Amino acid sequence: MLLLSRADVARLMDFPAYVDAVEAGFRAAAAGKALTPPAAGFAVPGGSYHAKGAALLGDTVAIKLNANFPGNPVSNGLPTVQGVIYLSDARDGRPLALMDSIEITINRTGAATTLAARHLARPDSRIAMICGAGVQGRIQHRALAAALKLDQVLVWDLDVARAEQYAQELGPDVTPVRDLAAAREAHVIVTCTSARTAFLTRDHVGPGTFIAAVGADNHDKHEIAPELYAACRVTVDSLEQAAEIGDLHHALKSGVVGRTHVHATLAELVTGAKPGRTSAEHITLFDSTGMGLQDVAAATAVWRLARAAGVGTEFTIN
Repeated sequence: MLLLSRADVARLMDFPAYVDAVEAGFRAAAAGKALTPPAAGFAVPGGSYHAKGAALLGDTVAIKLNANFPGNPVSNGLPTVQGVIYLSDARDGRPLALMDSIEITINRTGAATTLAARHLARPDSRIAMICGAGVQGRIQHRALAAALKLDQVLVWDLDVARAEQYAQELGPDVTPVRDLAAAREAHVIVTCTSARTAFLTRDHVGPGTFIAAVGADNHDKHEIAPELYAACRVTVDSLEQAAEIGDLHHALKSGVVGRTHVHATLAELVTGAKPGRTSAEHITLFDSTGMGLQDVAAATAVWRLARAAGVGTEFTIN
């Protein structure tokens, strides 16, 4: 069994390799070669835990346990998300690896946005807006840049200083904004916050915009106003999971849409089973809740690279 630290994982795989791995995972699911059971989770004071598992049939199984404590960076000097991924052989149950989950969670989430943007954003999109100037905001920036030729990125955060620091770190093409109304200028918008009250409304979004809604990964998180959700052509990573914990959950609860409002899953887009953007005027939305499928696909790729490079610490639990 191989033990892989966050530093090990970070140096083994670059972002394009995450995009390739996640796309392969969605293709496997579409072909009936993967299992993606529902996520499980619960809240504790100050945070929450969730467990996500999935299998690439005949290959590997991964189970991820993550803790999510939004107050950690300020209060404890720790990452918001911390956890581990257990990887095993799907054919005989043999333990293969135990690895830090932070890098994989960050990058596989961005990889899904890259895939969605390829199918749902207008090819001529040049201005993006990132709502949320944290770690995930940075990977979402990279995710969009991997799919589109951006000229300018606007960044908004409730903490103005964080947005300004983000802009300083990422360069002259990044502009901090104080007012969400600036979203009207954007061709692409990503929401990647820990908000529990929807903040992006129909008034903030112009025709033809692509939205990646990334922050809602439990019952309480909520970024997209139901009326905006109802105005969008929606793609989800998982219909069941989005209905349970995504922004779809809140739109369903408000009664403005039903499940049939969802146009496609990401697996259907990457395999061509359903079309992505079909009109320059559509507002398209990717409701990204994060799947165990993405974890098993990425963790398997990391493990194979680690074995080939001799990275990690071997140990036994028998």
